[in-house]
Amino acid sequence: MIANNIFRIIGELFTEGLFIPFDLIRSDENWWTSNIINFLFIGVFFVLLGYWMKESVRFKKEGTEDLPK
Repeated sequence: MIANNIFRIIGELFTEGLFIPFDLIRSDENWWTSNIINFLFIGVFFVLLGYWMKESVRFKKEGTEDLPK
């Protein structure tokens, strides 16, 4: 009985509290504002990809990329 109430409270927290900003974004009719979160994720991905590639080139130049342990 207590476990059921805990899961119900967690469900209400997410559906009635934490997802409200996403419901507002979803109800907007403009395509650009609806997809702003996707654009942010894509931007973060490209920044991290660029950093990873820069570090990979640096390790390759130093010759420490695949040293045996």
